[in-house]
Amino acid sequence: MKTPTPTQQDSTYARLRQWVTVGQFLPGERLKIHAIAEKLGVGVMPVRAALQRLAAEGALVNVPHSGMIVPKLSLAEFDDVLQTRLLLEGEAAERGAHRLGAAGVAELLALEQQMRDALKVNDAKGYLDANELFHLRLYQAAASPTLLSLIETVWLKVGPLSNKLFEVPASLRVINEAHGDAVMALRLKDSAGVRRAIEKDLFVAGQFLRPFCAG
Repeated sequence: MKTPTPTQQDSTYARLRQWVTVGQFLPGERLKIHAIAEKLGVGVMPVRAALQRLAAEGALVNVPHSGMIVPKLSLAEFDDVLQTRLLLEGEAAERGAHRLGAAGVAELLALEQQMRDALKVNDAKGYLDANELFHLRLYQAAASPTLLSLIETVWLKVGPLSNKLFEVPASLRVINEAHGDAVMALRLKDSAGVRRAIEKDLFVAGQFLRPFCAG
């Protein structure tokens, strides 16, 4: 069997990491290496290596005789992750808003519109993809690789729960409101207001997701 190149290993890992982040895998789900390899169009070796890397980061759990499992967060674990996100992402949002240029603001405006459009047709994937990119672009603007790396690691913990938002009809009426607040604050060059909006976004979504946590 041909040994996969580092580039293929890295790209497979990056793709699977993004899938975990946006909730493509669900809590408790057992990941099947051959099925993932077929979906990605790669061999099983880079998939196995990527899953091992994700397990090392705490995004997956290697269960004997079962393979790689997406962990279920307990309520205490979820609340801890949420508090950590509020600290990290609030800081990144404020720093990013302060540095974001006109093109960056325009991109976030477009992404907020994409989220609104996705909610109208109950498109969970479309919403979550645009939501991830909205936050990522804002935090990238903070120009702090260390802060961004910490945020992306925390995202791995809560990403699998994110699809559950679409199982709560009440959430769909409010989960995009804070993004509208954020873009309004960006237009006003109110970086502290952007921070408050992002913290509101995380807190509101968190209240809808808490009931789905393990006991």
